[in-house]
This record gives sequence, C-alpha cells and structure tokens, in this order.
Amino acid sequence: MANGSRIRLRSKRLSDAKDDYAWQTDPELAKLDATEALDFSYQQFLSEYTYELCYPRLSRHEFSIDTLDGNHIGNCVYYNVNSNESKTELGIMIGKRAFWNQGYGVEAINALLSYIFNNTNLEKVYLTTLEWNIRAQKCFRKCGFVDCGHLVRDNQNFILMSIRREEFKILVSTAKEPSLK
Repeated sequence: MANGSRIRLRSKRLSDAKDDYAWQTDPELAKLDATEALDFSYQQFLSEYTYELCYPRLSRHEFSIDTLDGNHIGNCVYYNVNSNESKTELGIMIGKRAFWNQGYGVEAINALLSYIFNNTNLEKVYLTTLEWNIRAQKCFRKCGFVDCGHLVRDNQNFILMSIRREEFKILVSTAKEPSLK
C-alpha cells in the first residue's frame, strides 16, 4: 500500500491478530494510547477481529506496519473520516519495543500521510497525543504536525496536532529523506 525506506504499510490480515492482541492487552502500551488494556480472552478478540476484517467501517482505514523483511512491528490508522470537513484523525502504535526510538514511527506516519494525501480528497489530518508523551510529540513534529490546541478527555490532558495537505506537500518537496519522496 505504501512504503518507506525500512517499512511497508499493508492491509490488516488475520495473521496480525496474535500481535494485535498482545499489544492491546499490554498495560504500558494501553497507557500510551490513553486507554485500558483489554481484559477479555483471545477467542473473543479473534471473533471481533475477524468480523472487522470481513466488514470494515467506511470511516476507518487500518494498516499493519511491517519491516521490509515482513516483521509486523505495529499498526497505524486513519479514522473519523469527515468528508464534509475534509479531515481525518490519525493513530499509530509501534507495538514491538525493539523498534522504538529508531525512526520507524516517523517513517510509518510519513508513509500514511503520503497515502492519505495521494489517494483521498482529505485536506487535513489531525491527532491527539497525551500531554506527557514527549516522545510521541517529537515524532509527530518531525512529520510536520503542529500544535493547534489542548483538550481534556477522561481526566487526561491531550495536545491536539494537525497537518494540512499543502504543508505536507511542501515538506515532501524539500525533504532530503528518500522515505518522503
């Protein structure tokens, strides 16, 4: 679907379920995602996962993040697609800790932004990130996202960030990284 120099975004498949279940039941990863870790069985998860693969929602587009050698290291998504306002929300998780702090998140986000802006009419991509998650904020800023507000949800403080199509085009045209071109 979209490639970087070290990663490939691809459609989700049933073989991803085991990794996704492990990541969604991990308390530390859940905390980074401002949620609670799943507390139901793998069989229940697999049933819902299979249903979502067969009947995907039109306003949600999920991708697996693989290394070029096929190692599934995380997931990214654009969702809450609002065609009237020409915007969507972005989410990402690098589930395998061995791939943290090495630029894989930046590469995956840039690949997803390229996919969105080259394959849809959407003009704006936004996200929320926890106020204390400095590592995520640095990643998003490297990809061109700018702070555009704060919000409180479920007693947690978030920073709202966004990027527009034209801003991303400018970044891509001036980028020295081959993963953006």
